[in-house]
Amino acid sequence: MTLNLCVLTPNRIVWDSEVKEIILSTNSGQIGVLPNHAPIATAVDIGIFRIRLKDRWVTMALMGGFARIGNNEITVLVNDAEKGNDIDPQEAQQTLEIAEANLTKAEGKRQIIEANLALRRARTRVEAVNVVS
Repeated sequence: MTLNLCVLTPNRIVWDSEVKEIILSTNSGQIGVLPNHAPIATAVDIGIFRIRLKDRWVTMALMGGFARIGNNEITVLVNDAEKGNDIDPQEAQQTLEIAEANLTKAEGKRQIIEANLALRRARTRVEAVNVVS
């Protein structure tokens, strides 16, 4: 038995096929979803999204949004998503270093909040590249 997974951003369809299992980062922690999971709607946090196919795991970096799960169908609507193998490791590391530097230079509440958000996104991208499947 499988799940139908669709991952959408405002600009594109990132994933649309059957999977065996997912592990999703939500605002209240990670949840695993197998076939026949109870229906749920949840907020998606900035974090790693793991997808199990028949014999391997695929990793994605998600940048916050919402997910709806029910009747073996999962729809994930996010601000942005990148498959781990599509992310350039050097570029991701450079972005992380820039985000860390920007956080140390941030002044005022708004700049600090924005810098923290950029840092979380950058860390997630680096983690998506470095996850062992």
